[in-house]
Amino acid sequence: MLVNFMLLTAEGAGAEAGAMGQTLYMMVSFGLLFAVVYFMMIRPQKKKEKAAKSMRDNLQIGDEVTTIGGIVGIIVRKAEDTVVIETGGDKSKIRVKTWAISENATIHDELEAKQSPL
Repeated sequence: MLVNFMLLTAEGAGAEAGAMGQTLYMMVSFGLLFAVVYFMMIRPQKKKEKAAKSMRDNLQIGDEVTTIGGIVGIIVRKAEDTVVIETGGDKSKIRVKTWAISENATIHDELEAKQSPL
């Protein structure tokens, strides 16, 4: 009877160790999955948002910009959270929020000028 009790106790301990191993394996798997998601999706998105914020913070009068809606114009006035852009042949002026600026073409021209060896 004592032998049976010892065998049952040993089997129970082995089952508990197996359950602990499975739990550890599952936790490591979730950790690796989170790391892959972070480095493939979250981190690049944060870098892109940081670059866009930097571009919007460095807008200057005279920069040629494109809005999210596709309107192209030149900045003629800048306020705290809005800019006035001049667009079209008749020099129409439009006030837009700075968060709606998607691209600053002037920055790209300056970078190309710096990179060209001429």
